[in-house]
Amino acid sequence: MTMTPSSLDALLTLLERERQQRDQALLGLRDAQNQAEHASLQARTLSAYRAEYAERWTGRFRAPGSIELMQCYQGFMQRLDLAIGQQRDIVAQAEQRLREAQEALREREQRLGSVEKLIERRQLEQHRHAARREQSLTDELALRLHERKRLAQRDPGTDTLT
Repeated sequence: MTMTPSSLDALLTLLERERQQRDQALLGLRDAQNQAEHASLQARTLSAYRAEYAERWTGRFRAPGSIELMQCYQGFMQRLDLAIGQQRDIVAQAEQRLREAQEALREREQRLGSVEKLIERRQLEQHRHAARREQSLTDELALRLHERKRLAQRDPGTDTLT
């Protein structure tokens, strides 16, 4: 199959579109990575704050204190634990979006590679076809020259191409 300039243009247009979609998928992946890292950092920060807060207050509870202060501490720790749990859910969601973005990028890169391979095969096919055509013309020319020589040997007065 010979590739016409319009079919090559169509493939090159498809190639450009696939590159743009791959680039968009790459941006999506980077965004998902940033969100996952940010969510993870937030979760670590909350957990570190909880540990520091608990350690700080542990010493105060060794001394006699009020019930109200203890209840206040426990209420705050419960809210902090709830926030940490919610942040862990956010981390899990961000990691899922990251996996989806990685898969989307992989698919886009695969499609781009397929289009590049198709163009490469079509161009190779076009070169082979041109080489066969050139070989055929060369063979035909050689045959004509041989025929001319043969005729010239038979009839020395004839030196025209047929």
